[in-house]
Amino acid sequence: MIENRVGQMAHEEEPGRQNGLHREASKLRKKLPFWASRGEMGPWEQKESLLARIAELEPILEAATMRALSNSEQSEVARAYAKKAHSELSEAKKTLAHTWHPLMRRAEHLGVAQSHVDAALNLLVWMAPDDDIRAFLPQMLALTEEHFDSNDPRRIRVAQLARDLQQPNARVIDPSERAFLAETVSLARRLLRKETLRVRSFVRIVALVTVGLFLAAAGVAAATFHWEDMVPLCFTPENGRMYKVVCPTTSIEVRDPPTLFQIKATTSPGDYLVVEIVGAVSATIASAAALRRIRGSALPYNVPVVLALLKLPTGALTAPLGLLLMRGGFIPGLSALDSSAQIIAWAIIFGYSQQLFTKFVDNRGQALVDAVRGPASPSAPPSRASDGPQAAQGV
Repeated sequence: MIENRVGQMAHEEEPGRQNGLHREASKLRKKLPFWASRGEMGPWEQKESLLARIAELEPILEAATMRALSNSEQSEVARAYAKKAHSELSEAKKTLAHTWHPLMRRAEHLGVAQSHVDAALNLLVWMAPDDDIRAFLPQMLALTEEHFDSNDPRRIRVAQLARDLQQPNARVIDPSERAFLAETVSLARRLLRKETLRVRSFVRIVALVTVGLFLAAAGVAAATFHWEDMVPLCFTPENGRMYKVVCPTTSIEVRDPPTLFQIKATTSPGDYLVVEIVGAVSATIASAAALRRIRGSALPYNVPVVLALLKLPTGALTAPLGLLLMRGGFIPGLSALDSSAQIIAWAIIFGYSQQLFTKFVDNRGQALVDAVRGPASPSAPPSRASDGPQAAQGV
């Protein structure tokens, strides 16, 4: 990033200052931590795709501007719209360029750049000649059908205008119709961006919850390692005339019913840690199995990854909690495990059982990904009543 910036500055300054600029870049590079990569923090392919789209739009905008200037009705406003559209494309390129610290280059800059590109496209609708608007109508209609309810009046009117304006001897597009098309398509693009932001917010919430559960599991393991007899995970089955004290890592036999002192003496500092590790490993298998139901997406947010990571600390916590329920007699007939192997086996089951809770989060994540619809998106429900007129007021 720094070398590219230096190269750009060198073209603008005198050649004699190049050595000084390179020395300055070397000093800045040494100040950056080793993990602050100068590469792309977000999906590199999507950034390059946006840059290619901008490069494609620039000559299209130039050609549309020349046609609009030759049109008596559009020539008065074409120059102002074209200037602002070029400014939006420049802002998009500036957002995608490596001119900030690498830590600021996450997936957010892709959404910001896309917003600038959308603004340029909307300005193109305002200034383009009638023939260009007619060429854009199928895309406008598809965009409104993806993001508006089937009975939304804006979607109905766009479909009606598309039919009227694509007739062989179609009339001239009225300024009010152009304004309606531009604003409706702009709103559809903002709704698409709003759906993407919901996915980003979901990913951040799940990531924070995952960190919180991980800290809780680590705290439980640390506390029970220091106070191993605080809440022992031990069982006291009766075997004939003998009694046993069975813990996850150790066990003893006694002749009389075990006392609290004997139970405390049998506990080990690593009991909870072993059970949590077993539960986390079992949850890892569950997360791998759950991935088969989650479809990938082109969004720059790793929804399947955060959903899989959520299961690990959850399994680490459900394993000891399930054993505590068994020890308290919550499950009739299963309150007297007679070997450490049985305790570990039930820890595997309880660790895997976290899927009962996290599957609702999986379903919500997949629903949010499916809601971000586009030409290549999987099939989604045909209507979105929640993004009707109310969504227009909140965007």
